[in-house]
Amino acid sequence: MARTRCRDWSSCRFFRHLPAMKKPTLVVLAAGMGSRYGGLKQMDAFGPNGENIIDYSIYDAILAGFDKVVFVIREKFRTDFEAFFSGKFDHLIDVKYVAQELDMLPEGYALPATREKPWGTGHAVLVARELVDAPFAVINADDFYGREAYVRIREFFDRSDMNDDYCVVGYYLKNTLSDHGSVNRGICYVDNAGNLQKVEELVNIGRDADGVIGCVAEGKDRTLEEDTVVSMNIWGFLPSYFDHAEEAFKAFLDERIEEPKSELYIPKIVDDLIIANTLDVKVLQNDASWFGVTYQEDKPHVSDQINKLIADGTYPVDLWS
Repeated sequence: MARTRCRDWSSCRFFRHLPAMKKPTLVVLAAGMGSRYGGLKQMDAFGPNGENIIDYSIYDAILAGFDKVVFVIREKFRTDFEAFFSGKFDHLIDVKYVAQELDMLPEGYALPATREKPWGTGHAVLVARELVDAPFAVINADDFYGREAYVRIREFFDRSDMNDDYCVVGYYLKNTLSDHGSVNRGICYVDNAGNLQKVEELVNIGRDADGVIGCVAEGKDRTLEEDTVVSMNIWGFLPSYFDHAEEAFKAFLDERIEEPKSELYIPKIVDDLIIANTLDVKVLQNDASWFGVTYQEDKPHVSDQINKLIADGTYPVDLWS
């Protein structure tokens, strides 16, 4: 797609050709504590003027036509988080914050004394319910998806007849690996119509000494193809998702509330909806390279990739000036 350095946002070519439909919202999952990274990677600097990955995600989303961003954070770092982003882009996009806390449970459920960690991405999206009244995309705060991902989701919403169909942006596995350790990925199974059939969560994926991608699944070595389509947790939903997510979360709590480390993930909610024939989920395949920061050693690579995108004109040197 054509690149732009447009800084007069209201007259930018991207905006002039957007349809009149209700613009989508971006929900950013930023409540994770970065245990493997060693700190709050959501606010770590990667760009030449202190920009972090979230800055570039918001920039791309604005150009793709999103008009609201909802950050899902933890209350314990709300003050620092809001101070860090205040004044950057809130004149360009409506900015909201909501905390994901352990005791945010449906009526009739009590927080177990042994619970210490958040309830998972399925719960994280659900807590944003009161702030989202439009089609919305969900992303991780520490993942760089590329502008095309936001454009594809916006185009999906534009084509949608607003029934109960959702979408997920799929990446080729070879474009999502880390050189500094193994990764966990959701393997997407796609039918001939381009619809998601299921997501299989695999852990500890990496290359061996011969460069072959693989992992151990159910006690057996498993080889994965380079062009295996994976979900990087960038989804496109309609507001109807919240009703489905609430029912799924209640069912999860009924079964696993006493398990201290149990989590409900978005792919589990989506898989159950697909199995029940409740909806179709379109896979929007994307050959762009994803990059993110799972480990501290990933940081130089991320900064290098951003600098290359600045050099080729995708982003200005000073993102928000």
